[in-house]
Amino acid sequence: MFGPVLHLRGLRAGQLRLRATAARDASAPARALSADGEAVPARFLFECDGLAVDAYDFALPADGSAAYVFDDETIPVATDFEGDLRIAYVSCNGQEHGDRKRPLEQRDALWRRLCREHEARPFQLLLHGGDQLYADEIVEARPASRRWLKHKRRTNEDTEAAAMALEGELRRALFRRYLELFDQPDIAWIAARVPSLAMWDDHDICDGWGSLNAGKLDSPVGRTVFHVAREQFLLFQMGAVDGDLPDICLDADGETLSWQVRLPGLHVVAPDLRSERRPDRVMGEPGWRALETAGRSVSDGHVILLSSVPALGPRLSWLEAVLHLCPGMQKYEDDLRDQWQSRAHRSEWRRFLEWMLELHRRAAVTVLSGEIHLATRATMDDGDRPVNQLVASGIAHPPPPRGWARGLGLLARFGEAPLPEHPIRLRPLPGRRTIYADQRNYLVLERHDGGPSRLSLLETLRDEASVIGGEQESLLVEAL
Repeated sequence: MFGPVLHLRGLRAGQLRLRATAARDASAPARALSADGEAVPARFLFECDGLAVDAYDFALPADGSAAYVFDDETIPVATDFEGDLRIAYVSCNGQEHGDRKRPLEQRDALWRRLCREHEARPFQLLLHGGDQLYADEIVEARPASRRWLKHKRRTNEDTEAAAMALEGELRRALFRRYLELFDQPDIAWIAARVPSLAMWDDHDICDGWGSLNAGKLDSPVGRTVFHVAREQFLLFQMGAVDGDLPDICLDADGETLSWQVRLPGLHVVAPDLRSERRPDRVMGEPGWRALETAGRSVSDGHVILLSSVPALGPRLSWLEAVLHLCPGMQKYEDDLRDQWQSRAHRSEWRRFLEWMLELHRRAAVTVLSGEIHLATRATMDDGDRPVNQLVASGIAHPPPPRGWARGLGLLARFGEAPLPEHPIRLRPLPGRRTIYADQRNYLVLERHDGGPSRLSLLETLRDEASVIGGEQESLLVEAL
């Protein structure tokens, strides 16, 4: 049974503001949650397929030692954000096909390790960088959406009637898949103990959403695929529903789901790179207004910027040109167009980097990214203090072929400078010779009160026996 899942709503007047979500049989009473000895009322959010999801809004004292009680279980939460701080970052929690067929011991090996880390030294925050759920098989399993995926452009079968027939079936399937995902023991355990903040990416909707043909995206079936995925993302990953978005969201109308959370000495900002995406743009004007709003509120401290696709990366225009000329390779074009570095987004990428640099001169910026199923780091020059980026991608997604990592690494050695005075350099992780690490991984950020912060990237070895056995290495990057 899904829940409780903790969602961070902010810090105010010495209180950590939280929302917990949980599911129940729709005919049964709400499950019981209490905090500080007081019962917290359940608020109904959503019902589907005989199950209801409730929300519980409460606060815990931000003094480092707090707990809440759910279904008679006392659940501790690390609530002190003033001094030492530990943040985990995950992305790519699944795979396109066959995710349900994998033994959980193998699939969730890194989630289990993350749980062990939390037991030893608790995390205060869990960031989800995108592709928390892989909806590909669900979309492919329905005739109307399968036809929609198959064709490059809208067809005569893509009608309002087809979309209406699809909506309920797609909603039930996504709802059930989210329930299954959050009921996996290791994910459920840590989601109940560490408040989450999440931003979505394409697989939470379907592969390549936003980089597909614009007519196809705006067709009745396309809008239905997006609408249902957005509804379920809000419910399960943000603990919200339309019309009742959390106050961390930067656009009250919800055209973009970009958000910002202010914590002591730290701002966490996540632009929504999917809701407004089209083949020729990454964000629309609501998205850019949201970023500008976030930037104006930052004057010092540190900024963690979540960019679901890497903001600093190699030159991809050459690769796009080659694939365009190769028969049979055009199917990969939308994967390249997903990236900031695509030739289709060149001017918008410069605009994003200029915004990031202006912010970085007031508060040090560290970019966290995922999506590419590889781990790496990058810097963008800006005088004595570069902008740093770490990519941690694939807590559950298998790594790509080793040749892909080598090929991208070769491309990265040519460098990139969309802003000529601020070159971007892809760099090997400490202790490695290759730029990209083709291993499942997650990221840990640590702040030590009174001393420099450090970032450590935890990985597994490639072979699954080692993953299950628990071998690991810790890579430390002085990035703040």
